[in-house]
Amino acid sequence: MRLLLAEDERELSAALCAILTHNNYSVDAVYNGRDALNYLTNGNYDAAILDIMMPETDGLTVLRRAREAGCKLPILILTAKSEVDDRVRGLDLGADDYLTKPFAARELLARIRAMTRRPGEISSTVLQYENLSLDRATFELSTPSGVFRLGNREFQIMEMLLENPGQIIPTERFLEKIWGYDTESDVSVVWVNISYLRKKLDALGAQVTIRATRGVGYSLEGRRS
Repeated sequence: MRLLLAEDERELSAALCAILTHNNYSVDAVYNGRDALNYLTNGNYDAAILDIMMPETDGLTVLRRAREAGCKLPILILTAKSEVDDRVRGLDLGADDYLTKPFAARELLARIRAMTRRPGEISSTVLQYENLSLDRATFELSTPSGVFRLGNREFQIMEMLLENPGQIIPTERFLEKIWGYDTESDVSVVWVNISYLRKKLDALGAQVTIRATRGVGYSLEGRRS
């Protein structure tokens, strides 16, 4: 899952990026409202975190302009504890949630999970297909035969595949969602991580496989007898 973080306090931004990356999110960080609006309206994100007090353009203005431009991403706003009016205004402008500073990392992660949950989706953190399970809370890939704890990129690839079983996901989609538009990596990094995942699936005795469609992308399929 790819997030946009707009926070002008560099140390706080770096700390949040470290927390989110450790929890298997991909994060793009920007430090002013102008860049936030540009990335938000032109990027490929699953959610955004906006600080209200930012230089050039404040977070509430970014939120309003993004919604006016048709942006439907879940957006969490960060506010100071005393800014009740800003929190109310942010919710009225279309924010999905807010968090007051200072906050605990666990609460931030819980709020991100809540606002990115699909409508009607049950609260279970486990994705399943055939005998394979992926726990989004522990990042563990498992079958009745064993368990692997996945690293960041492998986890995100497996999550995308398990959310769309049987569907071909273009290689460029993996690259954009996980490595980002600004990455200098090429599509070979996707293949490398897919290769590692295939070995883990084999070791676990999974009843699924990752199939490649040449020149297109990858899909998660049940193994043929």
